[in-house]
Amino acid sequence: MQPIKPQSPLHQSMITWRHWLHQRPELSFKEELTSNYIANVLTSHNIEIHRGLAKTGIVATVHGKHPSDNPKTIGLRADIDALPLQELNEFAHKSQHDGHMHACGHDGHTTMLLGAAVYLKEHNDFSGTVHFIFQPAEEGGAGGKVMVEEGLFDLFPCSAVYGMHNWPGMPIGTFAIHNRAVMAAVDTLFIEITGKGGHAAMPDQLIDPVLTGAQVITALQSVVSRNLAPADPEESAVISITMVNAGKASNVMPDTMYLQGTLRYYDKAIGDLIKQRIETIIKHTCEAMGATGSLRIESGYPATINTPEHAENCALAAAKLVSSDAIKRAMPPSMGAEDFAYLLNACEGAYIWIGNGEVSGEHGGCMLHNTRYDFNNNILPLGASYWVELTRMLLKY
Repeated sequence: MQPIKPQSPLHQSMITWRHWLHQRPELSFKEELTSNYIANVLTSHNIEIHRGLAKTGIVATVHGKHPSDNPKTIGLRADIDALPLQELNEFAHKSQHDGHMHACGHDGHTTMLLGAAVYLKEHNDFSGTVHFIFQPAEEGGAGGKVMVEEGLFDLFPCSAVYGMHNWPGMPIGTFAIHNRAVMAAVDTLFIEITGKGGHAAMPDQLIDPVLTGAQVITALQSVVSRNLAPADPEESAVISITMVNAGKASNVMPDTMYLQGTLRYYDKAIGDLIKQRIETIIKHTCEAMGATGSLRIESGYPATINTPEHAENCALAAAKLVSSDAIKRAMPPSMGAEDFAYLLNACEGAYIWIGNGEVSGEHGGCMLHNTRYDFNNNILPLGASYWVELTRMLLKY
């Protein structure tokens, strides 16, 4: 049975907290109202807090009441920032900040962690310590990396750290727990192709960077299919060219074409192989067309990889709340990226998904990063209860 029950006073408080946060979305490293609100909720329940990591980050701490010869400490993390999107929902708690929106559910993640902190402060029948990590700037700002670099695990040592994200399309009351790979590494590709411009009516006198770029784009689509075995999801990858820029007039062939795109993968060795293939294709395709090409790769978030032992801990905690068939252990990992990876690179742990409900296409029932998305209030007690059960299991006395 869930320790935090639906329609309980704590659930009602959580709805109030989430609606307040949803109305006031803030972007990476600018989550000042958000951070102050989180701090006020925590301190009003006599929970000790530390502020200032990664500018707006908060770490709250609750100690168990039972002594131990070998007490453990764990970390639980939620992200607090929003996205630069204009919300199209019309419900009462829609965004009041023009051009900003909680379109990924970080308001819900924050609320579930707040609910767990409040509950565990009042029911601290465990041995050890739990740190509640409210992390800014997940959406492209690498706030997790900044918190680690500024001493998160030096100030708050943890034997393991855990994260959770809502997942639209998964039914309410379900969890997805991956043994290893959960989210992909992301790199950004910058490709420059230089030819010889001139009058578009005289292509025989030119070196066409646009035609060359088109050949490069087409050839890059063969890299994954011709180098990776399709059987293992963790050995897959994605190359997408998403930006093309060349020319300013219909009758002028430009000198240069610029391409940008994204590369996603889970395994570093596979990522290195693909980067080598990309560079080879650009070099030799350009040479064959008489042009020159260059590649620059900007590294983004690393892959989010669970420690199997801690993934199993998550499954055992979830099993206290839902049936075994509601715990999905074989879902393919996502090609999306997540900066919780930086925390997992610094400390063992695991990252799981909680079902946000079916995707209907109507307001609220949308995929992540959609202008009509909304976090599902009905899963707040389950998510908070999961944090409670995980803490009790890992810090049992």
